[in-house]
Amino acid sequence: MTPFSRDVRPDYESWLRCLARKGTPERVHFIELFLDPEIKDALCARFDLDGHLDRGKPEFSWQREIAIQRFLGYDYVGCSVDPFPMPLKWHNVADPSGLARAGGRSFLDSDRGPITNFAEFEAYPWPDPAALTTTALEWYDRNLPDDMCIVGIGGYAHFAEYLSWLMGYQTLCFALYDQRDLVAALATRILELNRAMTRRFLQFPQLKVLWGSDDMGFRTGTLISPADLREFVLPGHAEVAAAAHAAGRPYLLHCCGQIEAIMPDLIEIVHIDGKHSFEDTIGDVTTFKRQYGGRLAVLGGIDLDFLCRVDESAIRNRVRKTLDACHPGGGYCLGSGNSFANFVPLDNYLAMLDEGRRYG
Repeated sequence: MTPFSRDVRPDYESWLRCLARKGTPERVHFIELFLDPEIKDALCARFDLDGHLDRGKPEFSWQREIAIQRFLGYDYVGCSVDPFPMPLKWHNVADPSGLARAGGRSFLDSDRGPITNFAEFEAYPWPDPAALTTTALEWYDRNLPDDMCIVGIGGYAHFAEYLSWLMGYQTLCFALYDQRDLVAALATRILELNRAMTRRFLQFPQLKVLWGSDDMGFRTGTLISPADLREFVLPGHAEVAAAAHAAGRPYLLHCCGQIEAIMPDLIEIVHIDGKHSFEDTIGDVTTFKRQYGGRLAVLGGIDLDFLCRVDESAIRNRVRKTLDACHPGGGYCLGSGNSFANFVPLDNYLAMLDEGRRYG
């Protein structure tokens, strides 16, 4: 049983050429930052994607991820180093989504995080970069099908986000005026951790792309000043991008918000190879493609709010119009404007992918 009108097989080499803007690909390639676990569970239940797998084996979750990604038509699996503790201040609320999350939704305390002064900085249980392990990456590198690749993603390159998560956004804003030395110390420690993650990623031959994720903006501007981003955040992205490029891998960036003020920095100094995250209230992906598509890949862009509210015909019409504008010449992959959350109707997600399969 399949919801798709056309079969596609992964072809990561074609996907990489598309990211590099090396001509119009033969078919539309897809990209997604992540799928909420509830979306994956619903897909497996409806289409029996994991019934043939042994849940008792340690590799079950990795085999399941491959099955899901191949079914949906992606050319890669995303993977990071093994989870490591970074204690933060969380709050929980009930999840009203159709595919509700057990235990509710979690969000971070925006006022005060675990580090607001140097005493808390010194007492914080920082993970040891030298102790990072890579069990999942090692398994994927050995067992991933030859037509797929690994994308290094997950807990990676959150340079701006970890500043606000560890301090609390409000505390960070004050600290940028009266504790800049503390902000600098945090930025240095965050870079050390991501430097170690980057080295680990680049040890694996099947890992072909690095994808950083770092929300730096809101609807009308950057969350902290462009000057502060240039001092405390963008050097981290520039360093991991340079390491990726030295190893022959592209560096993609997911970043929400209105960040037009730093786009020249991201292109000319950081040298990102692709930009992800688009929201209609900030800027349409087709406009961004016309403006920047000659300099970097443009990724996703089917607005998440739109996907929640409209019917299938509207989704299919928008996908076709987006592909008409963005597909020629390469440098575009179809996906949502952010990530597929459990409040997006599953059938709307499948319709988006199916129209991409049909295109051309």
